[in-house]
Amino acid sequence: MSNKWILGICLALLSLKTQAQEENKQVLSFSKYMEIVMANHPLAIQADLEAESGKALLQRARGNFDPTIGGNFNEKNFKGDEYYRLMDAGMKVPTWFGLDIVGGYEQNQGVYLNAENNTPVNGLVYAGLSMPLGQGLLIDFRRAELRKAQLFQEVTELERLKLLNDLYFEAGQVYWDWFYTYHTLRVFEEGLELAQIRYEGVKKEAQEGFLPMIDTLEAGIQVQDRTLNLQQAKLDFTNSTLLASVYLWSEGIVPLELDENMIPNSFDNIENLNLDDAFAQWETMLGNHPLLRQLQLELEMNKIDQRWKKEQLKPIVNLKYNALAESFNNDLFAAYSNNNFTYGISVQMPLFLRKERAELKLTRLNIRSVEASFAQQGVNLNFQAQAALNEVNTIGDQVSLYRRTVQDYLSLLEGERQKFAIGESSLFLVNAREVGYINSQIKLMDLVRKQQKSSLKVNYVLVQGI
Repeated sequence: MSNKWILGICLALLSLKTQAQEENKQVLSFSKYMEIVMANHPLAIQADLEAESGKALLQRARGNFDPTIGGNFNEKNFKGDEYYRLMDAGMKVPTWFGLDIVGGYEQNQGVYLNAENNTPVNGLVYAGLSMPLGQGLLIDFRRAELRKAQLFQEVTELERLKLLNDLYFEAGQVYWDWFYTYHTLRVFEEGLELAQIRYEGVKKEAQEGFLPMIDTLEAGIQVQDRTLNLQQAKLDFTNSTLLASVYLWSEGIVPLELDENMIPNSFDNIENLNLDDAFAQWETMLGNHPLLRQLQLELEMNKIDQRWKKEQLKPIVNLKYNALAESFNNDLFAAYSNNNFTYGISVQMPLFLRKERAELKLTRLNIRSVEASFAQQGVNLNFQAQAALNEVNTIGDQVSLYRRTVQDYLSLLEGERQKFAIGESSLFLVNAREVGYINSQIKLMDLVRKQQKSSLKVNYVLVQGI
């Protein structure tokens, strides 16, 4: 009767205390935790800034094609004479084809005006074009920079995706470590409470002569051992809680802390990640992987550079033509004449082209390097994806198997408790079964943690979690 009384008191008190603890706790699910992380973490904000920088660089490159207006005014007066007054104002409109459309107004006068600067009294209106006939005809610096900026904008979007993917993976791992340490702590708390209650009961029964005094030593050792385990579990849980709090922010500027009453998912209410698409389409997903796509874009940008470097091997030949007409005429187009124009041509060509040939060679070497990196990264990602999928399958089978193992340990413990209650077992055997059951619970939680982390890894490799 004494054994049955001790066992009944232990289980009843433990059940009541466990229910009271659970009622005061608030569950922070994995999905809610990740929602907060991805919305407010500084790295998430930094990822958005990456995309914004890409847009800014594209805007800067487009600025090379902005129309410009300007002018020059020079005047010289000496000893009461106006030597000259030169005024020239106009506009230049760059185009995608390398052609610049120009137009403006020129008026010059003065006693000592250079003859070539003479203009009618009302000045001259001019309109024309400037275009390259050699270097810059097919592609020039402005067009190359704009095309590269368009590609780079996509690169920054991919960089943003990579940053968010890294953040999701890291924060997810931290959450499941927090989950593991919390439930490990609970197991050791329950184990210690059970051992303490049993020790008090055994000590009382031994003092009254119903149990041998040696049983109090056995019960006391269990209390000491589980106290040590609980202290380590508390330390692990405290540290994992601090680390989990590191990923919680409010609008990227105010760090948050997990409330002491906040707990992770319950052991029986775990949100499994959906990996159906990953298993079905992982080869297609790898083909669109941000890292590979970034390398493709880098290759395209290097090829644009290569085109521009080849173009620089050509001579510089620039043609300029302006039609002239007297200003303030009622009909400028009617005033146009084939005899009224200015034109010019300039030619320039380096003799050895050493700089240009070296630049082209460096660009070709960069292309070869990127192509090699693309091939290597493709193989690496394929291996990582296959390994992660294999790990998910294997650990999933292990979890299913060990759930049954835990139930078997529980059945052994309950059987041993029943035998102890009727005097057919010893406290030593009950403790041994209890230790086996505690260790099996911790082992199962560790497997569940590994299962969730392996699921995160699949989504991380395939960039499917975010």
